[in-house]
Amino acid sequence: MDYKAYWSAIYQSKPYDQMSWHQTSPTISLQLIQQTGISINEPIIDVGAGASTLVDHLLDRHFQDITLLDVSAQALQVTRDRLGDYARSVTWLEGDITGLALPEKHYSVWHDRAVFHFLGDVAVRRRYIEQVSRAVKPGGYVIIATFALDGPQQCSGLDVVRYDVASLMSELGGQFRLIDSTSETHITPWGSEQRFVYCCCRTAFSPNKDESMGGVTL
Repeated sequence: MDYKAYWSAIYQSKPYDQMSWHQTSPTISLQLIQQTGISINEPIIDVGAGASTLVDHLLDRHFQDITLLDVSAQALQVTRDRLGDYARSVTWLEGDITGLALPEKHYSVWHDRAVFHFLGDVAVRRRYIEQVSRAVKPGGYVIIATFALDGPQQCSGLDVVRYDVASLMSELGGQFRLIDSTSETHITPWGSEQRFVYCCCRTAFSPNKDESMGGVTL
């Protein structure tokens, strides 16, 4: 399947705020990012950013190094248009996350809401996890949200893989340490429910470095 064409067609089919995954305020993502305690000049990447409003809220909180990545140029253009002049403050990457070249050991936070659950092939998931391991700096944070076990079995006409905390962490592997998790009942723009699970992990880091989140030593 040509996913670039597929997702571009999705974004051309209706306004971004009528997509099933749209959130006016991505509350849980923002809370998890802020609880990491990273400074506003540390790099964040939003994988599968599409037309998500997360970047708007991060800019409002004065974060200065934000990268938005999506396979669809159409989706990214929606966000560029919405941000206006603020778009110049963002780094834009168009491409497939499993094959795109990313800077090594660079990002302090990797955020993905609703990309990983579309990866139905084991080999593709392995490539994704290898990308995370290469691109996130030691001690960096990885926030991934997928449909929960009682969430939808499909989204936008595509099958998904559903997870709970244990199965998502098993998929990610031992190089990631779980430091927080939560669930969410997302209400779509037309009022139906979609259940998500969020995991916030930390990558391997120096044994001398404090492993903490939100001011609490773990």
